[in-house]
Amino acid sequence: MKNMADAIESFIIGQMLAASQNAVMVQRNELADRLSCAPSQISYVLSTRFTPDKGYLVESRRGSGGFIRIVRILPDEKEPEAEPTVDEVLDYWLKNRMLTAREHALLKYLMGILAVTEEDKRQVLRQAVKKMVEAK
Repeated sequence: MKNMADAIESFIIGQMLAASQNAVMVQRNELADRLSCAPSQISYVLSTRFTPDKGYLVESRRGSGGFIRIVRILPDEKEPEAEPTVDEVLDYWLKNRMLTAREHALLKYLMGILAVTEEDKRQVLRQAVKKMVEAK
């Protein structure tokens, strides 16, 4: 039997797949009631399994009208071990309206002139996403 964290993660990913979207909005208390768990368990799963390193961005607003928005920021991988290229990530972000056309063009240009490896370029993007998340 799966543990509760696995069940929560599966439910959230299932919601994304069912909606054929790369984003889903949920309310922490409603999700906790639906899955018969504590809201803190939802928070734990979000903070450990839906991180920028794993290809997700989580926005949270607390209060009576609060919500949690989970967005997949990396395209689905072609092979289990292959990471998408920086160009694939940027194209994915543009296609899913996470970037404007201008931001896309600027980032593609910047990544094109960097004289570093593809892995280093991916690391630059990871760090940028982390800084954006921390700034909220």
